[in-house]
Amino acid sequence: MKKTVPFLFFLIFTPVLIAQGFSSLQQRKLANALTAISNLYVDSINDKKLVESTIQSVLKELDPHSSYISKEEVDRVNEPLEGSFEGVGIQFQMFQDSLLVVQTVAGCPAEKVGVLPGDRIIYINNELVAGVKMESSGIFKRLRGPKGTEVTVKIRRAGKAGLLEFKIIRDKIPIHSVDANYMINKEIGYIKINNFGSATVKEFEDALANLQQKGMKSLILSLQGNGGGYLNAAIEMADEFLQKNSLIVYTQGLNQPKTIAEATAVGNFEQGKVIVLVDEYSASASEILSGALQDWDRAIIIGRRTFGKGLVQRQFPLIDGSMMRLTVARYYTPTGRSIQKSYKGGYEKYEMDLLDRFNKGELLHADSIHFPDSLRYQTLSLKRTVYGGGGIMPDIFVPLDTTRYTNFHRNIIAKGVVNKVSVQYIDKNRTELKKKYPTFEKFKKEYEVDDALLKQLISAAEKEKIKINGSDSVNDATRNQLLAISDKFKNDHLVDNELLKKLLNSEKKPNKNAEPNEFEKSKPLIKLQLKALLARDLWDENAYYQIIDADNESLKKAVEILQTPGAYEKILK
Repeated sequence: MKKTVPFLFFLIFTPVLIAQGFSSLQQRKLANALTAISNLYVDSINDKKLVESTIQSVLKELDPHSSYISKEEVDRVNEPLEGSFEGVGIQFQMFQDSLLVVQTVAGCPAEKVGVLPGDRIIYINNELVAGVKMESSGIFKRLRGPKGTEVTVKIRRAGKAGLLEFKIIRDKIPIHSVDANYMINKEIGYIKINNFGSATVKEFEDALANLQQKGMKSLILSLQGNGGGYLNAAIEMADEFLQKNSLIVYTQGLNQPKTIAEATAVGNFEQGKVIVLVDEYSASASEILSGALQDWDRAIIIGRRTFGKGLVQRQFPLIDGSMMRLTVARYYTPTGRSIQKSYKGGYEKYEMDLLDRFNKGELLHADSIHFPDSLRYQTLSLKRTVYGGGGIMPDIFVPLDTTRYTNFHRNIIAKGVVNKVSVQYIDKNRTELKKKYPTFEKFKKEYEVDDALLKQLISAAEKEKIKINGSDSVNDATRNQLLAISDKFKNDHLVDNELLKKLLNSEKKPNKNAEPNEFEKSKPLIKLQLKALLARDLWDENAYYQIIDADNESLKKAVEILQTPGAYEKILK
């Protein structure tokens, strides 16, 4: 087994070494070192671990976004972009050591056989899964499987004696890119996209058509928190807004010829007003789309400077089923802007860029951002000033709202307290709530989280040893947000999740001005989140966002501009 190490490594890496211009001397040097290790090292060698760590180390030296993905991780990483997986189609939570069905996916196998929200799955293929402290990964493993195969579940349903048995035939289950699409008023539509996958364009087109049928004349497109995805998906979406032959993006690398992408057809929304919402977590494909629309003066960009990922990765499958994402080119917006932020300061500095932005005041004050004249560009139609060199600068800056983020709030989110309390409440009150609020519109307008539910939350927090009165560090409001959202980008390989958490936590400093009652400070946000979670469990994800978006300051600003006569035209002039 040891003898395979040099051969395996070079089977994987020699084409890359040659492409990057490695001399034959350096290739032989590496081969000699690995051969010596393989044949002469004092102890036995784990060749898999050695090769993987070598690949990871090499890629880390190249740039922050070239990455290695093990065989075990490939499916999990690709799933959100592929747009589907094979399983039964339920959303669940582990609640009081049992598997509680939160929602069934519309039109999918579990719904078709009669599984309902609120059901508890006790057995999967005659294996007990309740009361045995099974991890979610174990549940996924048992429910998922090849399309056409059968899985039997036994369910306990409120009001029914004994267990109900369902035989479910697995099928393709969609993973949606469009989180929400709804009308804000009679003329303004809203679409939120969470990534750019293989099915994103079709989902977006369907959402767009749905809103147009309802009378939409202006669109607010949210790319907030969208870490990117497939380049082609962003190009096709831009095509919906831009006139034929308009340049959308071009890519170029040392070993990659210049490739140009242009709008090819009449788009479905070339005339209406467009506002794009972005933030510091909008990256890659999100920046391609927002950059193209900004360069052509086709949309107003609102929010905060985007992440700054202007590198294009190509996926290279490796012989053992693992995968390498290698940066092969840079992308440029129609004006020639490179959006990639600098990574010359090293890996750790790059990972801490978002916290560095906060410490310099960028997330809170628009005038804290300074670009040299060399990064100044002009838009193609109206000759407005825009900037390159590190993300898309919005046309209208909206500061980060830190007023309600506390250690207490971060801890109840991190430990799942808000989710647990909402699930427990909906489990006991689902029938009553549905009867009292037969429509989402009635629920949105009339339901209020009461003191009794908040007391349940405080009690649940105390059981988790979470203090209501904490001592925030100076930058905890933003640190809490960065920590809470960092998990989202683990799959996107935008940030080193564990390093980010380690560095954020290491910078804590005592805050003499800590809030005396963090619960009261975060109370409005907690109430909003509870109401949104209840709406999701009673209806769907679309209902969740219609509630939670009430706290979206960038969205509020976009609506204000569209509703104020002449405001949109004043910006795009």
